[in-house]
Amino acid sequence: MKRNSTAEATELVNKTVFPVRFSEVDTMRIVWHGHYIKYMEEGREAFGLEHGISYMQMYEKGFMVPVVSVKCDYKQPLRYGDKIIVETTFVETRAAKLIYKFRLFRSSDNVLVATGKSIQVFITEDHELQLTFPEFFEEWKREKGLIK
Repeated sequence: MKRNSTAEATELVNKTVFPVRFSEVDTMRIVWHGHYIKYMEEGREAFGLEHGISYMQMYEKGFMVPVVSVKCDYKQPLRYGDKIIVETTFVETRAAKLIYKFRLFRSSDNVLVATGKSIQVFITEDHELQLTFPEFFEEWKREKGLIK
Protein backbone atom coordinates (compact mmCIF):
# COMPACT_ATOMS: atom_id res chain seq x y z
CA MET A 1 0.00 0.00 0.00
CA LYS A 2 1.32 3.45 -0.77
CA ARG A 3 0.12 6.89 0.21
CA ASN A 4 -1.07 9.60 -2.14
CA SER A 5 0.00 13.20 -1.73
CA THR A 6 -2.94 13.92 0.57
CA ALA A 7 -2.68 12.54 4.07
CA GLU A 8 -6.25 11.16 3.94
CA ALA A 9 -6.24 9.20 0.71
CA THR A 10 -4.91 5.67 0.51
CA GLU A 11 -3.95 4.02 -2.75
CA LEU A 12 -4.04 0.23 -2.81
CA VAL A 13 -1.60 -1.40 -5.22
CA ASN A 14 -0.35 -4.90 -5.95
CA LYS A 15 2.62 -5.90 -8.06
CA THR A 16 2.92 -9.44 -9.32
CA VAL A 17 5.57 -10.99 -11.58
CA PHE A 18 5.34 -14.04 -13.84
CA PRO A 19 6.94 -15.34 -17.07
CA VAL A 20 5.61 -15.21 -20.60
CA ARG A 21 4.81 -18.80 -21.50
CA PHE A 22 5.50 -20.38 -24.88
CA SER A 23 1.77 -20.96 -25.47
CA GLU A 24 1.17 -17.19 -25.27
CA VAL A 25 3.24 -16.16 -28.30
CA ASP A 26 1.97 -15.99 -31.87
CA THR A 27 3.64 -16.73 -35.21
CA MET A 28 5.49 -13.39 -35.01
CA ARG A 29 7.04 -14.69 -31.73
CA ILE A 30 5.42 -11.96 -29.66
CA VAL A 31 2.67 -12.24 -27.06
CA TRP A 32 -0.74 -12.40 -28.73
CA HIS A 33 -2.71 -9.27 -27.84
CA GLY A 34 -5.54 -11.15 -26.09
CA HIS A 35 -3.19 -12.50 -23.43
CA TYR A 36 -2.66 -9.02 -22.01
CA ILE A 37 -6.27 -9.15 -20.79
CA LYS A 38 -5.43 -12.44 -19.06
CA TYR A 39 -2.40 -10.78 -17.45
CA MET A 40 -4.70 -8.08 -16.06
CA GLU A 41 -6.94 -10.82 -14.65
CA GLU A 42 -3.92 -12.33 -12.92
CA GLY A 43 -3.19 -8.87 -11.52
CA ARG A 44 -6.74 -8.56 -10.18
CA GLU A 45 -6.51 -11.98 -8.54
CA ALA A 46 -3.17 -11.17 -6.92
CA PHE A 47 -4.55 -7.82 -5.74
CA GLY A 48 -7.56 -9.51 -4.14
CA LEU A 49 -5.43 -12.10 -2.37
CA GLU A 50 -3.00 -9.48 -1.01
CA HIS A 51 -5.66 -7.02 0.11
CA GLY A 52 -8.29 -9.41 1.47
CA ILE A 53 -10.94 -9.04 -1.24
CA SER A 54 -10.49 -12.15 -3.37
CA TYR A 55 -13.06 -13.52 -5.77
CA MET A 56 -13.70 -16.50 -3.48
CA GLN A 57 -14.26 -14.22 -0.49
CA MET A 58 -16.85 -12.26 -2.48
CA TYR A 59 -18.48 -15.45 -3.71
CA GLU A 60 -18.72 -16.76 -0.14
CA LYS A 61 -20.60 -13.53 0.71
CA GLY A 62 -23.09 -14.30 -2.07
CA PHE A 63 -21.72 -12.03 -4.81
CA MET A 64 -20.00 -12.34 -8.15
CA VAL A 65 -18.18 -9.53 -9.96
CA PRO A 66 -18.29 -9.96 -13.75
CA VAL A 67 -16.17 -7.72 -15.95
CA VAL A 68 -18.35 -5.27 -17.90
CA SER A 69 -15.57 -3.23 -19.49
CA VAL A 70 -11.90 -3.77 -20.21
CA LYS A 71 -9.42 -1.60 -22.09
CA CYS A 72 -5.81 -2.23 -23.04
CA ASP A 73 -3.34 0.12 -24.73
CA TYR A 74 -0.29 -1.65 -26.14
CA LYS A 75 3.07 0.14 -25.98
CA GLN A 76 5.82 -2.45 -26.57
CA PRO A 77 5.80 -6.19 -27.39
CA LEU A 78 6.52 -8.99 -24.95
CA ARG A 79 8.26 -12.16 -26.08
CA TYR A 80 8.64 -15.71 -24.88
CA GLY A 81 11.01 -15.77 -21.91
CA ASP A 82 10.25 -12.21 -20.78
CA LYS A 83 8.98 -11.71 -17.27
CA ILE A 84 6.00 -9.41 -16.77
CA ILE A 85 5.35 -7.11 -13.84
CA VAL A 86 1.64 -6.36 -13.51
CA GLU A 87 0.92 -3.36 -11.31
CA THR A 88 -2.75 -3.33 -10.31
CA THR A 89 -4.22 -0.23 -8.65
CA PHE A 90 -7.68 -0.07 -7.08
CA VAL A 91 -9.60 3.04 -8.17
CA GLU A 92 -11.96 4.42 -5.52
CA THR A 93 -15.45 5.25 -6.77
CA ARG A 94 -18.83 5.96 -5.22
CA ALA A 95 -20.52 3.76 -7.83
CA ALA A 96 -21.17 0.10 -6.96
CA LYS A 97 -18.27 -1.06 -9.15
CA LEU A 98 -14.76 -2.38 -8.89
CA ILE A 99 -12.40 -0.33 -11.04
CA TYR A 100 -8.76 -1.24 -11.53
CA LYS A 101 -5.99 0.41 -13.50
CA PHE A 102 -3.07 -1.62 -14.79
CA ARG A 103 0.49 -0.96 -15.85
CA LEU A 104 2.43 -3.86 -17.33
CA PHE A 105 6.22 -3.77 -17.46
CA ARG A 106 8.91 -6.00 -18.94
CA SER A 107 10.97 -6.84 -15.85
CA SER A 108 14.38 -7.04 -17.56
CA ASP A 109 14.44 -3.31 -18.41
CA ASN A 110 11.33 -1.99 -16.59
CA VAL A 111 9.86 -0.77 -19.90
CA LEU A 112 6.13 -0.05 -19.87
CA VAL A 113 4.57 -2.50 -22.33
CA ALA A 114 0.86 -1.87 -21.78
CA THR A 115 -1.67 0.06 -19.72
CA GLY A 116 -5.25 -0.86 -19.05
CA LYS A 117 -8.41 -0.50 -17.04
CA SER A 118 -11.22 -2.84 -16.05
CA ILE A 119 -14.65 -2.32 -14.54
CA GLN A 120 -16.64 -4.98 -12.71
CA VAL A 121 -20.10 -4.86 -11.16
CA PHE A 122 -21.61 -6.70 -8.22
CA ILE A 123 -24.32 -9.26 -8.90
CA THR A 124 -26.01 -11.73 -6.58
CA GLU A 125 -25.96 -15.48 -7.09
CA ASP A 126 -29.34 -14.96 -8.82
CA HIS A 127 -27.60 -12.56 -11.25
CA GLU A 128 -29.33 -9.50 -9.83
CA LEU A 129 -27.31 -6.32 -10.43
CA GLN A 130 -26.49 -4.41 -7.23
CA LEU A 131 -26.89 -0.65 -7.45
CA THR A 132 -25.24 -0.05 -4.05
CA PHE A 133 -22.15 -1.57 -2.52
CA PRO A 134 -22.68 -4.80 -0.61
CA GLU A 135 -22.19 -4.32 3.14
CA PHE A 136 -19.04 -6.50 3.26
CA PHE A 137 -17.43 -4.30 0.60
CA GLU A 138 -18.25 -1.07 2.47
CA GLU A 139 -16.63 -2.63 5.54
CA TRP A 140 -13.55 -3.62 3.51
CA LYS A 141 -13.21 -0.06 2.18
CA ARG A 142 -13.45 1.35 5.73
CA GLU A 143 -10.81 -1.12 6.97
CA LYS A 144 -8.49 -0.06 4.14
CA GLY A 145 -8.97 3.65 4.89
CA LEU A 146 -10.72 4.34 1.59
CA ILE A 147 -13.84 5.77 3.26
CA LYS A 148 -14.62 7.05 6.72
